[in-house]
Amino acid sequence: MSLEVRHQIAMDENNSSVKQLDIAMLPWLAFGHLIPFLELGKLMAAKGHKISFISTPRNVDRLPQIPQTLTPYINFIKINLPKVENLPENAESTKDVPFDDVKYLKIACDGLQKPVSDFLKTTSPDWIISDFCTYWLGQIAVKHGVRIGYFSVFPAVTLGFMGSPEVLMYGDDEQQKMLEDFIKRPRWVSFESDVRPSLFQLTRMTSLTYNVKDDNEKHVGDMYRLGATIQGSDVVLVRSSLGFEPDWLNLLNQLYKKPVIPVGLLPAITTTNNDNDTNWREAREWLDKREKGSVVYIGFGTETKPSQYELTQLALGLELSDLPFYWVLIDQRGSSDDEVIKLPHGFEDRTRERGVVCTSWAPQFKILSHEAVGGLLIHSGLSSVVEGLQLGKPLVLFPMLIDQGLIASYLVEKKIACMIYREEVDGSFEPESVADSLSLVMVKQEGKMYREKAKEMMSLFSDREIQDKCLDELIHFLIN
Repeated sequence: MSLEVRHQIAMDENNSSVKQLDIAMLPWLAFGHLIPFLELGKLMAAKGHKISFISTPRNVDRLPQIPQTLTPYINFIKINLPKVENLPENAESTKDVPFDDVKYLKIACDGLQKPVSDFLKTTSPDWIISDFCTYWLGQIAVKHGVRIGYFSVFPAVTLGFMGSPEVLMYGDDEQQKMLEDFIKRPRWVSFESDVRPSLFQLTRMTSLTYNVKDDNEKHVGDMYRLGATIQGSDVVLVRSSLGFEPDWLNLLNQLYKKPVIPVGLLPAITTTNNDNDTNWREAREWLDKREKGSVVYIGFGTETKPSQYELTQLALGLELSDLPFYWVLIDQRGSSDDEVIKLPHGFEDRTRERGVVCTSWAPQFKILSHEAVGGLLIHSGLSSVVEGLQLGKPLVLFPMLIDQGLIASYLVEKKIACMIYREEVDGSFEPESVADSLSLVMVKQEGKMYREKAKEMMSLFSDREIQDKCLDELIHFLIN
């Protein structure tokens, strides 16, 4: 943040007539997006700004409760998702549908153009903050005289690797001609970096397409959506901080040719609400009986489901490690998901004395905060990374999709985390790789560097002053 901006912010804070912003927020229909949007909205509401949080009825009802002090400032706007062929009944988020059916959720999301347009016409907020999926929102916002910002829940390293809006929308004929080209360092990245996805992550992402529409299903590809969203925005907001990834944030300024503002890492806040919740009470009672720092927490977010092969190998590796564990396992994505994954026969019986497998919702941050938890095995989703590192817990990474692979390779490059070895082309791996990585990071002397690095990262990932400065700069920009 420049001295001029800090000075102006200080003047604003001393001026009681500072403008109260009216901000609408329209996140993508995935809880890995809904929650960070809500967290950012809560921070802005705490500064006295009005937030209209727009989503579908079922998603709004499933969001965490907000503090009573913020209820006058946050208004939840429920809009119905249109019915779309092949989209299951009551499916309103990515956790409700199998991975390959998420494209129908995006088609349904495109049907929200009229209700969103009607909302902007009748309420005229100062800004609407959107997500990657609503590529059509820019034209609607301009029509109603509303400024638009794109909020990326992905860090700058993910966006920077993917390139400019033009490359996202139409591809890069200069470099990216074959699948293997997509794992090379892009030509627009001028600094040294080993960040890249793996080939198996690329092939797994069936929606990675630069075509505007798929001939068969009128499906707009994710990359086109993202590029058009950035192109149509007045500002790009990134869940990041200069202390975390300065080179990649600077690159975004060059690629986008518009303001790019890091909004902070949005560290989780410990609450005492629902301390008597059954899920938490049972988890706490189990954790209380374990030695300090002995338990590995395993979780792949609210929507990432391993394949049956991945689940089997992970379970066998975990069993081989002989470590106590608390595993929150998503074995099915919605009732229409007919590929329910199952743990190896006898796994739970053989590990019952030292482990828990939870297939329902679990209070992740509260569990991670317990002193018995000594490390995490996660998919590299940014929310889980932030929660782990703000608590000083070392990370073992098992990325499955492209964005997770980019984040994971950046953390490995910075020697912040360890990644389980997998074959480049097909993603195969052995249980021994899982056991070795867990033992290294959790127990062995050779892995002490990961435990020390996690403690070192606490100051960056949990610093409320850094978060407040990022928020002040954001609000200053939105007002001025």
